[in-house]
Amino acid sequence: MLLSGGLDSVTVLAIARAAGYDVHALSFRYGQRHVIELSCAARQAERFGACAHEIVDLSHLGPLVAPATALVEGSTLSVPKGRDVRDEGEIPITYVPARNALFLSYALAWAESLGARDLWIGVNALDYSGYPDCRPAFIEAFAAMANLATRVGVEGDGDAVRVQTPLIDLPKAGIIARGVELGVDYGDTVSCYDPVAGVDGRPLACGACDSCQLRRKGFEDAGVDDPTRYVGDSIARR
Repeated sequence: MLLSGGLDSVTVLAIARAAGYDVHALSFRYGQRHVIELSCAARQAERFGACAHEIVDLSHLGPLVAPATALVEGSTLSVPKGRDVRDEGEIPITYVPARNALFLSYALAWAESLGARDLWIGVNALDYSGYPDCRPAFIEAFAAMANLATRVGVEGDGDAVRVQTPLIDLPKAGIIARGVELGVDYGDTVSCYDPVAGVDGRPLACGACDSCQLRRKGFEDAGVDDPTRYVGDSIARR
């Protein structure tokens, strides 16, 4: 399972565990501005009883993709703040080139070595910020590739490897509602593209980036109190 420590991936973790799956969680350090998400991922993996949680060091990736994305440290591009997230124009500058293809490839290698058949990822085709690697077409293509590129796929029944996307058709409010049912502590997740650490080391969200806007609206639409700590909140400064 790809586990970033964000709202969506932690919800997928809860769904998989509730369904009785033994989970091997995989996170990545790739030079992301929001690297604080990894501490959330570690706590959530422990909270939901993952069999293992590995953090792969891909820090060399950041400099390679920095000219094309605002989401990594060292990029001269700024994370957009306050823009209209309903704008269906160009792919936003927070897209990281081929990130999900790369991450799923690592997950595929680990899964095959474990004898696991299911790869879990928290992609969403509705509130996905326009990223091409969050669409059903990409997931279907990756699954087809996985069954052509692995021993289990070639020697199996042709559909041996499955990519599980339980959030693919859910609005953000629906994702949150499902997570609340399963006891997800959303106060210990981070979705912000440009967070800072609070005095206790936990993340404070900027409240203005695309991801923060989608997350805030999701809680509003779900009728659930937003536990996110934002920069400037009085409780965040304690």
